[in-house]
Amino acid sequence: MGDWFQTVVDKDVSPQNAKAVAADILDWLISAGVVLAERDDCVLSAESGHRPGPAAETVVDSTGWSSSFHDLAINGLEVVTERSVFDGGQGMPTAVICPRCDATTALVDDSYQPIHEVWKMFVDEGVFVWDAGEDDVTVPCPSCAQRVELADWKWADGTALGLVDS
Repeated sequence: MGDWFQTVVDKDVSPQNAKAVAADILDWLISAGVVLAERDDCVLSAESGHRPGPAAETVVDSTGWSSSFHDLAINGLEVVTERSVFDGGQGMPTAVICPRCDATTALVDDSYQPIHEVWKMFVDEGVFVWDAGEDDVTVPCPSCAQRVELADWKWADGTALGLVDS
């Protein structure tokens, strides 16, 4: 048994447009019946969110779900419009893929322990620095040596960076 969630990150939205784009998307989700307009306590990390609507199954892969997921206490949509790091929720990311040369760089070893020099470069000096408010954080690819914007890396295991400042 487990819990599942899905995250959608618009990596291309500008800080100036984030709130307007989010409002437009939320309006569309409500009008399509994907989520309910009313907000309540249905998201773990937020004060409130939007519960699934009658058409929620039309936009997510609900294979294997029981129809009772609508009745779960925690099952809502949270809309985030500020700088955020989103992870897959099942531990640390295991690898990154360079968008320039397509090389995969492992962040952890076969025992899922961080590879310290790589972890430091991507996470400690990359993600943590960016999350603290620094812009233009780049990381050199261990394979092709090109410096790559942190948000351009493809992260394994569902990690994504929402590069939007509030």
